[in-house]
Amino acid sequence: MDGEKIPRLIALDGGLDAVATIVRAVADRGGRALLVGGCVRDALLGVRPKDIDIEVHGIDAEALEGVLRRDFEIIAVGQAFGVFKVKGRGIDVALPRRESKSGRGHRGFTVRGDPFMPLAEAAARRDFTVNAIYWDPQTGELLDPHGGRRDLGAGVLRHTSPAFAEDPLRVLRAMQFVARFELTPAPETVALCRSVGHEGLPAERVFEEWSKLLLKGRKPSLGLGFLRDCGWVRHYPELEALVGVAQDQEWHPEGDVWAHTIYSLDAFAERRTGDGWEDLVVGLAVLCHDFGKAVATKKEADGRWHAYGHEAAGVPLAQAFLERMTRHRELIEAVLPLVELHMRPLELWRAKAGDAAVRRLARKAGRLDRLVRVDDADRRGRPPQRPQESPQGVWLLERAAALALEDSAPRRILMGRHLVALGLEPGPGFRPLLDEAFEAQLDGAFGDDAGALAWAKARLASRDGATRRPR
Repeated sequence: MDGEKIPRLIALDGGLDAVATIVRAVADRGGRALLVGGCVRDALLGVRPKDIDIEVHGIDAEALEGVLRRDFEIIAVGQAFGVFKVKGRGIDVALPRRESKSGRGHRGFTVRGDPFMPLAEAAARRDFTVNAIYWDPQTGELLDPHGGRRDLGAGVLRHTSPAFAEDPLRVLRAMQFVARFELTPAPETVALCRSVGHEGLPAERVFEEWSKLLLKGRKPSLGLGFLRDCGWVRHYPELEALVGVAQDQEWHPEGDVWAHTIYSLDAFAERRTGDGWEDLVVGLAVLCHDFGKAVATKKEADGRWHAYGHEAAGVPLAQAFLERMTRHRELIEAVLPLVELHMRPLELWRAKAGDAAVRRLARKAGRLDRLVRVDDADRRGRPPQRPQESPQGVWLLERAAALALEDSAPRRILMGRHLVALGLEPGPGFRPLLDEAFEAQLDGAFGDDAGALAWAKARLASRDGATRRPR
């Protein structure tokens, strides 16, 4: 790891000029501006930083704001204690902050800026040593008061100081950091996290950390393993219930349902698409897909473990898990059908099901491509097995493509306007007829507007004929 990488990587995004302007302007006022946190960590790893954090020492908040406004448009996020965003540049500028615990949970702090705080003390307020490395753009010097560079090279995640325990959100940050950078948590950090409560954490911040685990984690299994080791899995009872739930060894040589779940998440992470929304929907579905096994698994008369009906049993458990973290109804409604239907690709493939069954599955799942991704992760999350591409997934995607249903549910062809065009008056009788038409459409009775109109005319004619038939 070489400090010379830092300016080269920042320059790739054109950010170095803006940084240099800020650094010079702060120096002209007698201060010192240092890059710190994720941008330094990522650059040392050879990764292009997306955002830049600058910590300014030696001038107060008012002077810093004046310096920044001279050359940039800024947003004062925490004006009273010196936190500013430089608009359009991905740069945050802040003074060192003194935080004192004044209440419960993640938000229970009193904060004030202290531009004259010693560097080692300022660094100690940061969460992990790998995020407490500074780089001075004027001198090229790396300042590392807590050994973060050593830990980064050794692949260790270590808290900087006992102040870590004041903010419970940091335990979840550790979870996603371990997964994103494939780090080994220091034993003392695991022990400290065991003593931290889950008190007062806002759901949206909790969900943000879980989202990073799923969207950025190279090995989500490591993050969930950390959660289990530090005891925080108890705060997620649907996950904790998977620990020790037996599976049939022929189909699941990897071990219990917990092991299968975390390996399935690793399989999912290997094939993320980069579409944040789609990856989040599928990732959550993979995380939740076997929740039902905790209540459905039994040793049957054949002496083997089975989990009949676990798909449906998992839906309310997944819903409870998700609703504690997010109110995003569209997201939850996209995930739950994937949990309920995750075994259907295999079932339909084995049954050599026809197009009508595929159409009905697409209607229930919403998107068959998502369902196939869940099936793929489920199939590949079974080490030491090394399965080939899922035959049921390949088959289902081929059928979906032929029916133009890869990424959408079937849409109703016959609509109320068609019935009006046939001379019917709108009324309560529309809905049953439209529902019947949709079922006929799914069965393949028609596939376009002309076919839909022909079906409707024939259906209306047969209905009229039936009403005229003598009793």
